[in-house]
Amino acid sequence: MPNIITFKKKIKNFNKQISVSGDKSISIRWILFSSLANGVSKARNILMSEDVLAALQAIRQLGINFKLKKNVCKIYGKGVNGYKYKEKLTINAENSGTLARLILGLLVNSPHQIKIIGDKSLSKRDFKRVSDPLSKFGVKFILNKGKNLPLKIIGSDKLKPIKYFEKRGSAQCKSAAIFAGMRTEGTTIINAKKSRSHTEILCKNLKLPIKIKKRKNYDEIKIQKVKNIKPLNYIIPSDISSSAFFIVLTVLINNSKLIIKNVNINVSRIGVIKILRKMGIKIIFFNKKIYKGEKVADIKIISPKSIKPIDCPTNLNSEAIDEFLVIFLVAAKANGISYFKDLAELNQKESPRLKWGSKILKKMGIKNIVTKDSIKIFGNPNLIINKEITIKNYLKDHRVFMTSVIAALSFGGIWKIHDKDCFKTSFPNFLKIIQKIGK
Repeated sequence: MPNIITFKKKIKNFNKQISVSGDKSISIRWILFSSLANGVSKARNILMSEDVLAALQAIRQLGINFKLKKNVCKIYGKGVNGYKYKEKLTINAENSGTLARLILGLLVNSPHQIKIIGDKSLSKRDFKRVSDPLSKFGVKFILNKGKNLPLKIIGSDKLKPIKYFEKRGSAQCKSAAIFAGMRTEGTTIINAKKSRSHTEILCKNLKLPIKIKKRKNYDEIKIQKVKNIKPLNYIIPSDISSSAFFIVLTVLINNSKLIIKNVNINVSRIGVIKILRKMGIKIIFFNKKIYKGEKVADIKIISPKSIKPIDCPTNLNSEAIDEFLVIFLVAAKANGISYFKDLAELNQKESPRLKWGSKILKKMGIKNIVTKDSIKIFGNPNLIINKEITIKNYLKDHRVFMTSVIAALSFGGIWKIHDKDCFKTSFPNFLKIIQKIGK
């Protein structure tokens, strides 16, 4: 059987309420923190994706046990020094950049060489951006072609604190340095461009020795050696990145409304909401609360009668970096020309996403001009697709797949999308929720 899924018609207008799977960024971070805790940590609504399962297998290889039943997970932590570093250990991060990069920060004191591998897509991504700052702690790295997986990390028992300027807006690089700082005597100082803040929030919630000063464009983070971590019981909120696909589907289908329950609306993650509001979309947060330092709310979306074009402010880029592919679909239906710039980071993801965004739009018949770091999209409010479109050879990037599904359901045409199981790395329930909305 060919690994292809076909869509032949648009979805009808809808008025629905849904729940979305647990936040992937928090799920993986909860696993890593809980693996260092003294005692049993329990999480509900943990994301049951391949990326999260890879994180659980990684801590098991380091001697930490867990139990998983449906979407409830228990981790039996053995303390901050509880890892068992076996000789010739290989950890497979599969497709997860979050796992592969963050766990390096926890392996900086390994007395043995550890090998990190991943799938074909992850193996093409840049790990020099993490190995460079971690090397300053006194850690040694051997990388394939100087920057890729597989890599080897050789830890040190003489770690020294560092000063690090994280200028890309990469939460993964920042978090890896925080984890390494947690294992190092003295104070590590990180000046980090604004990016998602889940690691810092978890550190604060666990009362770890971290201090954060928020500046206009950067956060100054000071982290000291951690001696003890308490068990962390957590009900993981829904993922805003996963929710974005259904938000955009609602925007693009006339006379539609949608409520998504209990979504993480961390200010460093809601760039997609801010951008869509600037494009004239009515999005309402209600039932707002603070849960373990994270902002959570129900989200209501109402489809607009028309969509405004946008010259997207670059200060929103890091907050929406995983959502731009579906944002481009909204720009495709806007009444005018939209412009997105300083997006070179998009091509450092699972696939060159800026190029793929342009390619999908062109297949749809939407004129766009793309450079190495920008895209100009000439919207067509009356776009209806009547041709066949094939999406393949996209490095099994789950967001390319899910964006293509939303495009097919929103604009019509016959879409044949290859590698139909790749979305399971991040969002296994995606198609089930699509079916629920379409009933």
